[in-house]
Amino acid sequence: MAVGILEVSLISGKGLKRSDFLGKIDPYVEIQYKGQTRKSSVAKDGGRNPTWNDKLKWRAEFPGSGADYKLIVKVMDHDTFSSDDFIGEATVHVKELLEMGVEKGTAELRPTKYNIVDSDLSFVGELLIGVSYSLLQDRGMDGEQFGGWKHSQVD
Repeated sequence: MAVGILEVSLISGKGLKRSDFLGKIDPYVEIQYKGQTRKSSVAKDGGRNPTWNDKLKWRAEFPGSGADYKLIVKVMDHDTFSSDDFIGEATVHVKELLEMGVEKGTAELRPTKYNIVDSDLSFVGELLIGVSYSLLQDRGMDGEQFGGWKHSQVD
């Protein structure tokens, strides 16, 4: 099993549907990977076309437990006086990215637009997201020299 860092670059959103009838939205994103959730900053003044430029990271094992190699990306509207509103979500499949990263040491999905859909699968906007995976360097004994070993070789 290989261990690495899965990094999501949350760049921007476009055309996000309003959940509030009053005023503008203050969107943020929650991304879940295998039960671990990371939250972006709230894009104040972003409205329907927010910019985040956030980087969110997870420790990822491949192959790991379960077969759900996907990021669940939920777009939420931050509300000060009530609970936050769900705008919509997208799914980013990362199995092939992890496979390639394990094979080559690193892999990247260039920033791509993902459609955001609400609970009845209606289109409610899009997100621009990039994803990368890099193996953690093995902290084993590679390259370490043990005293006396070289001296015991017969020339």
